[in-house]
Amino acid sequence: MTEQNATPEPTALTTAQARALQIRALYEQVEERVLGRTWTLPELALGFTNDAAYVGRLVLAAEGTWDIAGDKDAELEHKLAECLWWTFVLADRLGIDAPHAFENTMNRIESGLEQTLRGIDT
Repeated sequence: MTEQNATPEPTALTTAQARALQIRALYEQVEERVLGRTWTLPELALGFTNDAAYVGRLVLAAEGTWDIAGDKDAELEHKLAECLWWTFVLADRLGIDAPHAFENTMNRIESGLEQTLRGIDT
């Protein structure tokens, strides 16, 4: 940003977040027509935890210790992408700026790891 009040450049995460929320808006239209309402926050959280748990099984399948029907790699790719989607949707519903939270969290983790490595090397 060159100007003090300029809008920040979109990042890959902000672009992904916008896409995730577009898809969520379509789901909400379906939910309204089928259920007469949209999913509650607990229902959204349950959807996320179900998909995240299935990622565990898919990792086992990728390692050959759990058998599933179909293309294990394609299913793992799909579920990991869905978990990202759920994260953006939940963050939005909870009023959390996911790209900002991610950047801050990575900075804190990186700083802690660098400090740990300096301690190990001395």
